[in-house]
This record gives sequence, C-alpha cells and structure tokens, in this order.
Amino acid sequence: MTPAWQRPALFVLQSVVVGLAAAFLLTLAWPGRDSTRDSENAGPASYSDAVKRATPSVVNIYTRRLVTEQPFRVFSDPVLQRFTGVPAGPQRSRLQRILGAGVIVREDGYVLTNFHVVQGAGDILAELADGRVTPAQVIGTDRDTDLAVLKIAGTGFTALPAASDGSLDVGDIVLAIGNPLGLGQTVTLGIVSATGRNQTSLSRYEDFIQTDAAINQGSSGGALVNASGELVGINSALSGQGQGIGFAIPVRAALRVLDQIITHGHVVRGWMGAEYTDAALSASPLAEPIAGAQIALVLPGGPADRAGLRQGDIVQQFGNEPIRDEADLRAREAASAPGADVRVTGQRGGMPIDLSVTLVDRGTALPQN
Repeated sequence: MTPAWQRPALFVLQSVVVGLAAAFLLTLAWPGRDSTRDSENAGPASYSDAVKRATPSVVNIYTRRLVTEQPFRVFSDPVLQRFTGVPAGPQRSRLQRILGAGVIVREDGYVLTNFHVVQGAGDILAELADGRVTPAQVIGTDRDTDLAVLKIAGTGFTALPAASDGSLDVGDIVLAIGNPLGLGQTVTLGIVSATGRNQTSLSRYEDFIQTDAAINQGSSGGALVNASGELVGINSALSGQGQGIGFAIPVRAALRVLDQIITHGHVVRGWMGAEYTDAALSASPLAEPIAGAQIALVLPGGPADRAGLRQGDIVQQFGNEPIRDEADLRAREAASAPGADVRVTGQRGGMPIDLSVTLVDRGTALPQN
C-alpha cells in the first residue's frame, strides 16, 4: 500500500504520463501544421522570379520641354520697382528635363506611360532594360485618365503580360518598378492598400489601386506587378500628404485606353457637355443626404445646354441607371456611345425634371493636349 505522503506526487506523475501519451496519439492521428507547411503558406522568401519576368518590359523615359517662367514676383510689383529701381525683366524660357517610366505592353513596341510624363515634351527617349536607348513617339494621349501611348523604335521587345485575373484583393503583394529620381530601374515592395479609390483629384476618371509600395518622382508610368510578375497597374502618382500612399491605374482600364488610342487616335467617351459635383455636398448639413450628381457647369451650346439642363440641377437617373454621385455619373456617361439619346431625370429646386440629352464624343469635343 502506498504511503499517504506519496499519493499526491504519484497522482501528478500519472497525469503527466497520460497527457504525453494522448498528445502523441493525437499527433499520429491528426498531424498539425509543421514548419514546412507554415513556410509554404507564408509566401516566397524572394520575389526575384517576378522581378526577372517584369523588368525587361519596363523602360526609363527621359523627356525635354521648354517652359516659360515669370520674373521674380517681388520685382514684378510696380511699387517696389519704383522704389528699388529694379526692373521686372522679360519672361525667360528654360529647358526642363522630366523623368518617368513606361511599360512595353506589345511586342511591336507600344508603351504605356502617364500623360503628365510626356505632356508638352519635345524629345522623348526610352532606355530599355538591356541598356539600349531609343527614340519614342507619342501615338496618343488621354488627359482624363493621365495615360499616354508611345511607340519606340526597334525590334525584339518583350511585352509584359497582364494578369489573367484582373481582380485584386486588399493585402495582395505588389511590386512597383520605375525610375525614381533618375537612379535607373528600381523595384519596391508593398501591398494593395485599397481598390476603387476616387475623389483624389488626380484625374477625371478615377478608379485607382492604392498601394504602400514606394512610388517616387520618376516612377510615374512604371509597372505595378503582382507576385508572379504580371502587370496589374500603371503607377501614376504618390500622395503629397502622407507616406506610403501611392496610386496606380488598373491594367484593364489602361489597356482599354491603349486599344482606343491605337484604333481611333483618342478615347471614345460619351459626354453631356457639363461638369458635376456630388449632390450630397451641396445639400444643407441639416437636410437628408441627396443621392445624385449636381450640375456645376454647363458648356454653352453643348448637349446639356441644348437639352435644357441648367447649373444647379441634380441628376438622379441616367438612362435606366440610378446615379449615386459625381463619379457614378461620369463613369456611366463615358461608357455610353456618342450620338446616343439618353433620358436624364432628377430635380431642379425640388421639382422633378425629365429631359433627353444627345451625347457627343468628349475626345473630339475637347482638345487632349
């Protein structure tokens, strides 16, 4: 018989043995996630394969344009000129050099970049990943999406394939490839911070990918690729109000612009000849929020003007689709064919309006350069 003073120790020892045995049996019956599996789920330790796939298609872009500068503001004041005796002096011109990047998207040398990279440029040179430098010609531009299509001289180009699935999820790994500060081809790593970003005032039609991958001056027009090295966006801008906030144009939207420019010379979009703001922004803070887009400006003699739309009108339905806000109206208007008659309903001073507007092609109604 076991002495009474040994019984507690023996009970603890038996419990430990039973627990270890049970754990061993459970491990055999239901293996847990081992270190190998954890490593597989954590993603690759290196993205060098993605970089090797993408970088041959990214080019550094160098442009020059002539800019006119005003004289020093202090001495342009006539009172100060009289007392100091320093004349204002004539306007002066200087040659400005612009850095950027581009993405070869077709083997015959078509390149996508940003409009602001080549705007007003005289000479454009593209430096390929293999060191070759070749002239580039502007085929067409689209100020409304801040995109431009270039054609580079030469042969044997490697086009960067677009991601087969254009969808992106917040948290996806992305790599930004560009020419920051003229250092040459540079790769930065980040994630997708958000999708469908608008109201950034960066362009008229906004559907940006937001990323924390570093996009610096000179990276504009470069490639945003996924972890497989496939093109998911064209880097467009960085926020000047915070760190780790960059924006890229989704690849599907960029390729649509490319196809339209190559086919038509410009992007074909329906347009009413008006500018808008969110109706909710114009409502009284004490009133119920209003869905729709408010007419802020009407082009004299344009389609909206001829149809009877007036500044201050609120558009709440365009065709058969309800309108949520300004961005919604812009998107639906642009997706409509020029020449189409569209029914527009809404309100004017609280009274209903119901009009028919014949759309025009925005690309021919307004200059793009």
